[in-house]
Amino acid sequence: MAGPIRFRHSQSSWSHSRVDTALYSPLDEKFGATKREPLVEPPPEYDACRFEMDNGDLALFAWTDSDAYWLGNTETPQALWRTEKYTFDEVTYPLARWAQRELLEDLADSDPWLAAYDHVTWFFLPVFFSKDGRETTRTFFRDHAAGFPDADREAGLAFYEDLLSTGILDDYRYTMATKLGTSEQLDLVRMRAAMAELHAAKLLDDTGHGFTPEVPLDSGYALDFRADSGTLIEVTRPEPPARRRAGTPASALRETVDGKTGTQLDAHPGTVLFVDCTSFRDDEWFTVRDAQPGVGYTPAVVYRMRPDKPPAGYVVGDPGLGVARHLD
Repeated sequence: MAGPIRFRHSQSSWSHSRVDTALYSPLDEKFGATKREPLVEPPPEYDACRFEMDNGDLALFAWTDSDAYWLGNTETPQALWRTEKYTFDEVTYPLARWAQRELLEDLADSDPWLAAYDHVTWFFLPVFFSKDGRETTRTFFRDHAAGFPDADREAGLAFYEDLLSTGILDDYRYTMATKLGTSEQLDLVRMRAAMAELHAAKLLDDTGHGFTPEVPLDSGYALDFRADSGTLIEVTRPEPPARRRAGTPASALRETVDGKTGTQLDAHPGTVLFVDCTSFRDDEWFTVRDAQPGVGYTPAVVYRMRPDKPPAGYVVGDPGLGVARHLD
């Protein structure tokens, strides 16, 4: 499975003729390729082109007489093997801006419903154009409201547009966006779990906490967040009873939490567990909200996100984050 789209940097000399022989010819022979002028002007010091493959793959190439950058979701030509890979944030701003504008032009043409949400498209661009995940990630937003039950596509997209417009996750774009997945298989459980981490970031930000996601620890585990106060946070998103063996909403919560105890949570006492019930329908959530059951672990925050509504939920024990006053 290929990862998120990244640049490859070649440190050798390039010319128009070498582009044709080393890149265009092998791509055309294998996939059927069309070499075109870019849709957006590249930075002044670069020549550039785009390769459009008959199977829907796309690649961008920008070069000078001393180096070059490739960005593509197709098979990498042999001339670029063993070159270093870089994210959008790791190359110069003019080059990153050009490439992203080029991809956004494609997205506006192929999926205008998605391109209308500037922050969502920018944030998830590395997976929307990944080799294996470009169809499944777009499908997740288009057909599954990004994981919200009983919500339409527009409501789901508007929720994440508002969340991402705050910029709280900009510095962790590749870490967090890649969690959505770059697989050809539509794995809704994993994708909903990835969005739960965005919800946790929102809840921490709402309560005034800075944070670092994906924190590696000496135990060998990596927990989902460390708040600037030092508190560790692990996130879990239960599947509702209709999708699992657990017969009630409360047992669905406990079954999911059981998977976290004995591992990350036992290794790091005092970690706060965020239990995200966003996948629960209204009737399932109201049962949990009214009974406020324990989850088999403390301290914990049990909550659900909804478009156009504040987070709702309750705390178990004392998470020490001041979260309770921000839950409806």
